[in-house]
Amino acid sequence: MLPCLLVITALLLWPLGQIVVMSLYDLDSVRQVRGQREWPWAGLANYREILTDPFFQMVLRNTVLFALANVALTMVLGTLVGLLLHRLGKRMAAFVGGCVLLAWATPALTGTITWKWIFDDTNGLVTWLFNALPDGLSAALFGRSDWTGYGWFNAPLSFFSILTLVIVWHSFPFIAVSVLAGLKSLPSELLEAARVDGAGPWRSFWSITFPLLRPVFGILVVLSTIWDFKVFTQQYVLAGGTQDRPTFMLSIYSYATAFSPPPKYGLGAAIAVVLTVILLIVTGVYVRTLLKQEEL
Repeated sequence: MLPCLLVITALLLWPLGQIVVMSLYDLDSVRQVRGQREWPWAGLANYREILTDPFFQMVLRNTVLFALANVALTMVLGTLVGLLLHRLGKRMAAFVGGCVLLAWATPALTGTITWKWIFDDTNGLVTWLFNALPDGLSAALFGRSDWTGYGWFNAPLSFFSILTLVIVWHSFPFIAVSVLAGLKSLPSELLEAARVDGAGPWRSFWSITFPLLRPVFGILVVLSTIWDFKVFTQQYVLAGGTQDRPTFMLSIYSYATAFSPPPKYGLGAAIAVVLTVILLIVTGVYVRTLLKQEEL
């Protein structure tokens, strides 16, 4: 037990403690971070600055809305694929499951670069497909016929739509496999009895499957929320850096604040602490709800 606690402390608590400490100081140079210069005490000034900043409020809104949309889409798609895999035969389920897991096994950086090429404004697949539409139809539907040079990543709405597509594509296989594992553990007698009683797939799911797998779905929702709140790699690659401020979310906002000139390491650390607190609250609410359900 003690070795496990030491490992957890070294890998999780110590870095988190360092971030909290940094957030209480006014750090604006690498020499300060390295301990070569004095750390000016700031107290809660960094937190007051970000919490009263209208831009931070916009970033927080972007993050919450993005996470809600992605969690919902990922859970729905992953559950549907899990149900499909459960109904398929062994060979077909193995084939489809293997294809699905390719998306999950693909590194985030590699997958995002591929999606960025797909939406490239000159040679991308999506641009080519839209240019292949008849000019009259394209003009009638979208108001333009030539899509070469169209900036798919320039407008916040289109950027977040593509980012959502990338995140859902990369995340739903884990949900699907987890739901499939839960379905395999259900007593087949209950589902068979429901079929005999005339219950359709929709009613069987909501009356039997979902109540029995509620803890599984709860854990998946919490994990998806955590992952979607701290999305960084995909957004950084699609945006090409930290210049597109209207599409900022908390993770990339923390990074840009800390490392973009002029660097503000203390302020960036404070943003990271706020993000961590939000995720801890989400996790705490779920654990409390789960414990209450077990007591009942």
